[in-house]
Amino acid sequence: MKTAPIKITLSLLLIVAAASAHDMFLKLDTYFLAPNAQAEAPLLNGEFDHSENTITRDRMRDVSLITPAGLSHPPESDWRDEGKTSYLRFKTGAAGTYVAGTSTKSKELSMKAADFNRYLQLEGVLDTFIERRKNKQLAVPATERYSKHVKAIFQVGDTRSDAYKTPLGYPVEIIPQQNPYSLKVGDALTVQCVRDGKPIGNQYVLYGMQAKGATRFSHLKTRSDKDGIARIPLTGAGRWYVKFIHMTPVNDPPVNYESNWATLTFEMKKYAQ
Repeated sequence: MKTAPIKITLSLLLIVAAASAHDMFLKLDTYFLAPNAQAEAPLLNGEFDHSENTITRDRMRDVSLITPAGLSHPPESDWRDEGKTSYLRFKTGAAGTYVAGTSTKSKELSMKAADFNRYLQLEGVLDTFIERRKNKQLAVPATERYSKHVKAIFQVGDTRSDAYKTPLGYPVEIIPQQNPYSLKVGDALTVQCVRDGKPIGNQYVLYGMQAKGATRFSHLKTRSDKDGIARIPLTGAGRWYVKFIHMTPVNDPPVNYESNWATLTFEMKKYAQ
């Protein structure tokens, strides 16, 4: 009987978390592009509907683009900044399913105990918060080492290809098990959550969708199974995100925790293309 209020509280905190998270997304204006055309992929560092600041080039550990021609690493000159958003400029080639990815170098952040506890709850890193409470560490400040690893899957022309399932070798990744552009609204996309190429079981996964023309976006949650597989019901047309934060305690003074953030974006039309 005592656990029911906790479950309700954590569920409500997740709703707040999704609205307050300082995430990173590669989020295209449209994920359906023409072959042999100039395009841009905005990198949002903030929330799914806006960016709070640009990302300096020295923070980018990797930038990757997978096309039917293979894997390439766009140079620094292919980026530009406008306002608080960074943009990756590229030219599409042959028709196919493309993947763009960016991985950042780690940074460290020290927080007071109350601030760190609130951050864990607001960002949906609830397993770490529960473990701190269990170990009576809620009064202990923390220093976190974190990095972010983001991908976007988009469709060029009508021909679908298998790039969507190609790992980029990031510390954490979300790897779709089906091509999103072979699915339609009402289907479910399964994704695998991995760390260093190995499945992450029981990982808290957040996902949602922003309909075309909408200013708000939905926030839903699930967990991966023992094989790192999470099921994402595709309930509507729009731009979708899937994300998780994998945090582990470390003994590397002054660092107490290491976190890796993963996001994946794609777009769903009402019917499969």
